[in-house]
Amino acid sequence: MKPNPGGERESLKGAFAAVMLLGAFIAVTWIGIYVLYIARG
Repeated sequence: MKPNPGGERESLKGAFAAVMLLGAFIAVTWIGIYVLYIARG
């Protein structure tokens, strides 16, 4: 693989976006479970 700073930065940006989306999904899932637990309890 040839060094390509621009491409590397783009892939890092994509990886960061993927991590943020995954973290947001997990957070929303936990908040939903918590709200259901509180509503039922």
